[in-house]
Amino acid sequence: MVESEERRPKNRIRLIVTKQIFVQSGTMADSLNCDLKSLSPLQLFEKVTEQGEKVRALKAGKAPKDEIDAAVRMLLSLKLSYKTATGQDYQAGLPPKDLVLINNGTTKEEDEDLVDPWNVQTSNAKGVDYDKLIELHSVIKAYLGEADNVSIRKTYGLKWSLLNRVSTFMFFSDIYFNGSVDEPVFRFYDILLDSPGVNEKLDMDQILDAYENKKSFYLYTGRGPSSQAMHVGHLIPFMFTKWLQEVFDVPLVIQLTDDEKYLWKDMTVEKAHEYAKENAKDIIACGFDINKTFMFSDLEYLGASPGFYKNIVKVQKHVTFNQVKGIFGFTDSDCIGKISFPAIQAAPSFSSSFPQIFNGKENIQCLIPCAIDQDPYFRMTRDVAPRIGQPKPALLHSVFFPALQGAQTKMSASDPNSSIFLTDTPKQIKTKINKHAFSGGRDTIEEHRKYGGNCDVDVSFMYLTFFLEDDDRLEQLKQAYTSGELLTGELKKVLIETMQPLVAAHQERRKQVTDEVVKQFMTPRKLAFEF
Repeated sequence: MVESEERRPKNRIRLIVTKQIFVQSGTMADSLNCDLKSLSPLQLFEKVTEQGEKVRALKAGKAPKDEIDAAVRMLLSLKLSYKTATGQDYQAGLPPKDLVLINNGTTKEEDEDLVDPWNVQTSNAKGVDYDKLIELHSVIKAYLGEADNVSIRKTYGLKWSLLNRVSTFMFFSDIYFNGSVDEPVFRFYDILLDSPGVNEKLDMDQILDAYENKKSFYLYTGRGPSSQAMHVGHLIPFMFTKWLQEVFDVPLVIQLTDDEKYLWKDMTVEKAHEYAKENAKDIIACGFDINKTFMFSDLEYLGASPGFYKNIVKVQKHVTFNQVKGIFGFTDSDCIGKISFPAIQAAPSFSSSFPQIFNGKENIQCLIPCAIDQDPYFRMTRDVAPRIGQPKPALLHSVFFPALQGAQTKMSASDPNSSIFLTDTPKQIKTKINKHAFSGGRDTIEEHRKYGGNCDVDVSFMYLTFFLEDDDRLEQLKQAYTSGELLTGELKKVLIETMQPLVAAHQERRKQVTDEVVKQFMTPRKLAFEF
């Protein structure tokens, strides 16, 4: 599957590892080779989890007694270190609280980042501190340069060899050279390849092993329909998922969690389901292949698929109330629907939830592209999977798309002024950007000409890094704005001229998506794959 040297683009990928955590098959302590006292509570928690898995594997494999005893001693030592650091006993599936609250480099409480599946907030004008998230999630950060006009601005991966494997498939696949991939999509997608511990917990190696050995896997992503119209931030992960599907030629399942939105939002069941159908039209307009994609509403599919419900019940049995409270922050006053919902989002990670697609097979590996705020759901899923006899899903985490008012929070479909919606007219797009897009410019023209603007906090520039296809032009804008040559109004004008045709093109595609087309995508059926 790897391309020859002659076929690869001349402009080769440049890889600079800025933080190395080498993943080995031994214990986490051996892999990281670091002093336990220097680790955060979350890192200790993940060490204990990993070592516990190793002990279970050794026992299941009937390893020599001395090897098992040594592993058990290491496990007890790690648990003692965890208790010393946190003041509490280790509980499987119940990570320490610093998984949710992330400090942005100061000791002030108000400067903490709040990142969970429902809220993204930070007081830092530059946005969420992803370096801190990476540290907490034990992820290595690396940068990729351009490859034949396709680039990843920031990529976070497990290790050098794995990142090289991923980039080999992504940049040098046959589909890429045949020109059937929408190449600009990949260049503006920021990715976090998550490694919650050691021993290839991301499981990207298994995904790539399967692909190299001509074995299939499948993609799973989703959308919580909180409003009738989606915004441009929602387009990015779906466009990237479409790109992945085209490159690897695999099935895709898309979950519409209308049940979740009914439980969390002030809306009726009927309204939540209506939003799901409307959002489905925007997703389909991204260009997904109806023969390779199954989209479903939880409110419809759960009652129609015994396999889906069986997996939900299995997950529910293996996660305690204390664990779900610790992971998601639920309180005693939350309705029981919220407490049970994480199992519903976990179930599509297992191929037996879709017997019509996978012919009842339970061992098909799953790859999940999602935003990093969905991480708690899938960390829980990965912890439960081996206990119910299922493979762990692999994850690709994306960064957040900032609100117009600034990167302190993500763009939200619930706030019309924070977002550029896919239903907005050219006039609305212009008004929103001019009125609401947070500026990194100075208070006066004189000061701006003298000191220049700050691209790190300027929302117009942030958006252009996602949507402006010309990298040379983007760099010119950065230099001009930073030097003071380009004013804020002029930078906003560039963004307006970029966004208006993009949204208009999407609207034209959406007009072709009828209710009948949505029904076809959402009908349980066999896809164009043999299993």
